[in-house]
Amino acid sequence: MTLPAFLLEPLLRAALTEDLAPWGDATTRAVIPPGTKGQVEMRSRQSGVISGMQAAELAFRLIDPTLDIDILTPDAAACAPGQPVMRVTGDIAAILMAERVALNFAGRMSGIATLTARFVAEAGPARITCTRKTTPGLRAVEKAAVAHGGGANHRFGLGDAILIKDNHIAAAGGIAAVLTRVKAVRSHMMRVEIEVDTLAQLQDVLSTGGADCVLLDNMDTATLREAVGLVAGRMITEASGNMTLPRIAEVAATGVGYISVGALTHSAAVLDLGLDYV
Repeated sequence: MTLPAFLLEPLLRAALTEDLAPWGDATTRAVIPPGTKGQVEMRSRQSGVISGMQAAELAFRLIDPTLDIDILTPDAAACAPGQPVMRVTGDIAAILMAERVALNFAGRMSGIATLTARFVAEAGPARITCTRKTTPGLRAVEKAAVAHGGGANHRFGLGDAILIKDNHIAAAGGIAAVLTRVKAVRSHMMRVEIEVDTLAQLQDVLSTGGADCVLLDNMDTATLREAVGLVAGRMITEASGNMTLPRIAEVAATGVGYISVGALTHSAAVLDLGLDYV
């Protein structure tokens, strides 16, 4: 997944401003003679899946558009310890000013892609998908990282789809009431998903109709299997809640179509990347 540059640029500008305002890079200004040229390589110090090269490249180019940048390991590619992922040649002062922001984005996004790939490897035919449990302001890049790890993207925002959760059901007066209302007002272009916690709620959904997908929330494995049998292909099934890596294979074996995992974005460890002077 490649993001439009105009979406990425405000994020990178804000991060660079946070790092450089108001006085710039005092250390580089003090110790690096003006006009010094050189070359650095960004290298992985761990095995994983690379993401964030687009963002890292933009960080360097916003500081100095004349830098020569080679992406050696593209987004979505696997990496090994010591593997070069990017080479930057040009003004050393500019490179050092952008270094931390470039590494922060690439490390964060690569960590998400790496964790996603581990879940995908356990899921078999089921699709692993992210949630809206993202870092405020960074949803686009974090969801791109999920895609680089082989995962699917759930909603980007509240306007993408109608997702009826437990609080909606409680406030609207029950499953039948909320689905009846949705059928009256939905656009033909808008998909509807509804969350259920029990098989009795699922039966109500099946009886009422009007949903395209059902979110099977916090069910144990046996109940998930029964729920998939009750749906019998009439809706897309998605399992969520307590979806840890050791459990994914058994959840996937129930036949659910999707498994949503908030941890992909809220708990991924940063992949250790470093920038080394060549």
